[in-house]
Amino acid sequence: MPITTTQKKKILQVVNVFETGTPAGKYDNISVYADGPVVNGAKIKQITYGRSQTTEFGVLKILVQQYIANHGKYAAALQPYAQRIGKMPSLHTDAVLKSTLKKAGADPMMKTTQDRFFDQLYYQPAYAWYAAMKFTLPLSMLVIYDSFIHSGSILPFLRNSFPESVPKNGGDEKTWIKQYVAARDNWLRHHSNAVLRNTVYRTECFQDAINKNNWDLAKSINANGTLV
Repeated sequence: MPITTTQKKKILQVVNVFETGTPAGKYDNISVYADGPVVNGAKIKQITYGRSQTTEFGVLKILVQQYIANHGKYAAALQPYAQRIGKMPSLHTDAVLKSTLKKAGADPMMKTTQDRFFDQLYYQPAYAWYAAMKFTLPLSMLVIYDSFIHSGSILPFLRNSFPESVPKNGGDEKTWIKQYVAARDNWLRHHSNAVLRNTVYRTECFQDAINKNNWDLAKSINANGTLV
């Protein structure tokens, strides 16, 4: 069952709220969290940036390179960083880079680049998994897309931690989503990393939507206190 344009918009808006606190998304949003690669036994700090918050040691480099290729207003200023992002040491203390990214977030070309970037690298892979596993419901797509944004994929250890099969393998779609959300909630709620523990509002949102039988996303969704 294809996701309609209206349903996709709501899915993106909910995840935008999770990431930057607003349905439209804050294209200039910059945060620094200790959720980068492990060095000397601890995760280092890294920059997260943009509408749906891509990370310095994730694929921020690709976003910046695409923006430069699109001849954005601040392309020349970001060019020196095009090959440095994602390499040690972290650039989270580089005031020039952070200031430039902040200013670039107001550039219409950066907004266009980010929309295409998040669609290509996150939404489309999430939808491909959703379709391949024979899911059909919009709320299922929201849950799956959020996992791709937040964790990069449907993490195998979570998928294997509950009994229901995906619809492709004969499982019930709603049961799988309920069990997956519960498993993810438990994982986040008891995670050793406080940054992840603080993101349980995501799974709480999905559990609320499930309880309200909002599988088609026709009703409003309470995304961490913001109605979408």
